Amino acid sequence: MMDIKQLAEAEAERLTALRRHFHAHPELSQKEFATMDFIEKELAALSIPTVRVPHGGVFGFLDSGKPGWTVLMRADIDALPIQESERNLARAKACVSENPGVSHACGHDGHMAMLLTEAKILAEHREDWAGKVVLMFEEAEEMGERGIAPMLRWLAEHEVPVDVCWGSHVMYNVPVGKIALMDGAMLAGAFFFRVKVHGKSGHGSMPHLAVSPIDCFAAFASALQSYRMRRIRPDTSFTYSFGMVQAGDTPNVIPDELTFAGTARYLDNESGEAFRRDFWKLLHNVCAETGCTAEAVEDQFFPATVNTKECAEFGRRAIGEVLGPDAVISIPPWMAAETFSLTELTYPGVFSFTGIQDEATGSGANHHTPEFDIDERGLVCGVEAALAYVLAMLREKPSFPSFRKKELEPMLELTEIRPPRQV
Repeated sequence: MMDIKQLAEAEAERLTALRRHFHAHPELSQKEFATMDFIEKELAALSIPTVRVPHGGVFGFLDSGKPGWTVLMRADIDALPIQESERNLARAKACVSENPGVSHACGHDGHMAMLLTEAKILAEHREDWAGKVVLMFEEAEEMGERGIAPMLRWLAEHEVPVDVCWGSHVMYNVPVGKIALMDGAMLAGAFFFRVKVHGKSGHGSMPHLAVSPIDCFAAFASALQSYRMRRIRPDTSFTYSFGMVQAGDTPNVIPDELTFAGTARYLDNESGEAFRRDFWKLLHNVCAETGCTAEAVEDQFFPATVNTKECAEFGRRAIGEVLGPDAVISIPPWMAAETFSLTELTYPGVFSFTGIQDEATGSGANHHTPEFDIDERGLVCGVEAALAYVLAMLREKPSFPSFRKKELEPMLELTEIRPPRQV
């Protein structure tokens, strides 16, 4: 039997060095070339074969040499277009980005460091477990054409039989030493919309000769305000917002075009899917009433990240046995979105939050802010939790009667960037 705590703590120095390497050399979504080179080199040193999926990321395939289940473990690898502060909430950071205007302000540097450390421990102790582990280093979780679709399609096309999956995200408000793991939704789903409304320009003194896209947008925004009360179940979390509205530049000229964009967030996928359908129907109807036309420039839909009930129960027990029963906690769902949601609709599994918050070290700033930082001691606990879950799954092979696999292609198509279309 592997002593998970002892093995993880023995790797703490290397784990920290890996995180600081990634933190110093961040790369934006779909530009993570040096990052993937480094990951492949590290896995090759462990005799772990790799495959680089175009526009998707890197797979590592770790085989114990003994028959058994296959577990998928995932880390995302992209950084953000954020200029990092040299200080966190209390003091100077241990390391900062060397790439101006780009930083790992969400913690993906920690995710990569943990997964490479987990791979090393599993590779060096193959005799202590049976089965296979798929290591998924996913590109572009943050922005644009995400890497998850090519990765899941590659696994399907190559008939890789994944039995269960594991993912984790460092969490700014979970204390070091704690792992948050709940039933149901861990993160919200997200519907991203960007719309161009076309009207007819005119002078403010003769508005009857114009067709105002501003009036069209105002009518649409007003109609959408009542949607929450009319169509969304009162016992579920749902919200939407407009983050951008642009039209015209002269007070006495009615513009011929307006662009608006925003997001909706939901913990219940049915509510999210219904909102997306009704959003486009309502916009079409308002355009018809006001004489405008509309073009859907962006229409991306990501489901909520929902844990398989049996996997969550199993994970709390397995992690508690290694870290102690008080280490596993519950927190409210995070209304951010995650591409791991698609992996959890493809395979049964869990997504957890790894605690990195500590007031004394200054870690605790929110994700996607310049002050964001990681208390690296929390990453050791993250490694312990992942290994506890994976090794117990490989050993016990439980059943997941509540899991319902989603059809892959229709789900992935909603996440992809498509050409603009008429509404």
